[in-house]
Amino acid sequence: MNRLLLRLLLTASLSQAASLETIRKEPNLEKRSELALANADLAIDRARTAYQNGEDAAFKTALDEVSASLDLGKQSLDATGKNARKKPKYFKKAEITIRRLARRLDTMRNEVSVDDRPAVEPVVTRAHALQEEILHAIMGTK
Repeated sequence: MNRLLLRLLLTASLSQAASLETIRKEPNLEKRSELALANADLAIDRARTAYQNGEDAAFKTALDEVSASLDLGKQSLDATGKNARKKPKYFKKAEITIRRLARRLDTMRNEVSVDDRPAVEPVVTRAHALQEEILHAIMGTK
């Protein structure tokens, strides 16, 4: 039974590691952004689980994936070439999603020990910065 569980977990982690590469291959940039942010959400879940299980390396790897997914989501939106003020649909969806992810990361930062907070802090800061960038792009000057 334990070997089956271990095999399932290993298979799941391998497929999740490949998922960011799969997302990068998505030709529709708006969809790529949504997929990247959904992947960031899943990576936060993996980071929380790894932290609760005491798996420090998996915790930091998941946090790195959160950061990479957030950056990919923002880069994909920027690559569309669309004006966020004139066509805000996907930009606003991303802003709302990143705001929710930033709140989850804030909660995680408060839940982890003081010794582990330096691993979470840059990801939290990056999430807040990206959310503000998108918000300013939507609400900026004409």
